[in-house]
Amino acid sequence: MTDFLFYHLEQQPLERVLPQLLERTLERGWRAVIETDSDERAESISTMLWTYTEEGFLPHGTARDGHAESQPVWITASAENPNGASVRFFVGGVEPSNYDGLERAVLLFEGADSEAVERARRVWKAARGQGHEVSYWQQDERGRWQNKAKTS
Repeated sequence: MTDFLFYHLEQQPLERVLPQLLERTLERGWRAVIETDSDERAESISTMLWTYTEEGFLPHGTARDGHAESQPVWITASAENPNGASVRFFVGGVEPSNYDGLERAVLLFEGADSEAVERARRVWKAARGQGHEVSYWQQDERGRWQNKAKTS
């Protein structure tokens, strides 16, 4: 079964949270795929990962870059997994269609967007109904992530 984590973005935007989660993913030796809703957003995320910090960047690629098998992080607007990732991030309103074989699935959604919240609830119910372990993460007032709900 897949561990499915839901990150409710209220205190910080995707552009701050996603790189932090990707850093932790790579530190664990995992490969990741970021699935988003469009090729344009995939390229926007790619640009952000090159520039999100002055100290460095996160190694990654998109279809424009090619060589998916060499990329520790792959950004796409499709359900592909060309780099053999064990972790998949869903952003930009993407509803997961398949997460079988993944170690971890992560859905990041905007708290101020009522459609995104409702979509996350649907995905939560579906993942839980399929027997996956699901957890809901929310930031406290100091910006630390707190696990607010977990089921298995």
